[in-house]
Amino acid sequence: MRNILAIVQKELRASFASPIAYVIIGMFALVFGWFFVAILNIFVQQSMQMGSMGGPVNVNQMMIRYVFQNSLVVNLFVVPLITMRTYAEEKRSGTIELLMTSPLTDFQIITGKFIGALAIYGCMLAVTLIHMAVLFIYGNPEWKPIVTAYVGMLLMGGCFLAVGLLFSSVTKNQIVAAMVTFSVLLLLWVIDWIGSLGGPTVQKVIGYLSITGHFDDFAKGVLDTTHIVYYLSFITFGLFLTAKAVDSERWRG
Repeated sequence: MRNILAIVQKELRASFASPIAYVIIGMFALVFGWFFVAILNIFVQQSMQMGSMGGPVNVNQMMIRYVFQNSLVVNLFVVPLITMRTYAEEKRSGTIELLMTSPLTDFQIITGKFIGALAIYGCMLAVTLIHMAVLFIYGNPEWKPIVTAYVGMLLMGGCFLAVGLLFSSVTKNQIVAAMVTFSVLLLLWVIDWIGSLGGPTVQKVIGYLSITGHFDDFAKGVLDTTHIVYYLSFITFGLFLTAKAVDSERWRG
């Protein structure tokens, strides 16, 4: 565990020693804030209309749910920026040989790098708690669906990070790692649209593989173990492929 924490600290120091982490967090906070304000304005207008008709107003279902669903799009752009340097920078600077010959196992290295990237992603999500605090100050939202949505965001972000870690481990060019990661994530994003062109069986299979389809219940406040198992399995498989890529690199070296 001590070796894994050492890798995590190394990754965090490297990220926050440069402007990369601050730019990523700032960009996400800016876009999330824009979505928050835009959807809040729509919610206020709708709530005034429904209030005049005596209808119920649910801030969680009418606003917060859509804020989280729209903010997921930003992950397509920021996650490749988080993971692009994890292995690619090590190869470019030549420190990968020192890392591979150190008394650390591949499992410890990969786990440490993944947790380090996840910590940066967690900091990115933590900034958005300011917006949720504003809602609790001026409104009366339910806290459980919000927690569920954040759990879904964290799990889905972990899947994206696992993909990014994999492609960073197979190239020494950070730009290539980021572009390939973005392309694969985009494919996973639209895979359910592709599945809609097939038959019922194809749609069902593709629907289960859709990485975004499993987030809908989290956004609604539903905590389903099926979705949790899917995301954890996806992360495990991504890290397994990363381990195989690192292992092949070790043998070639």
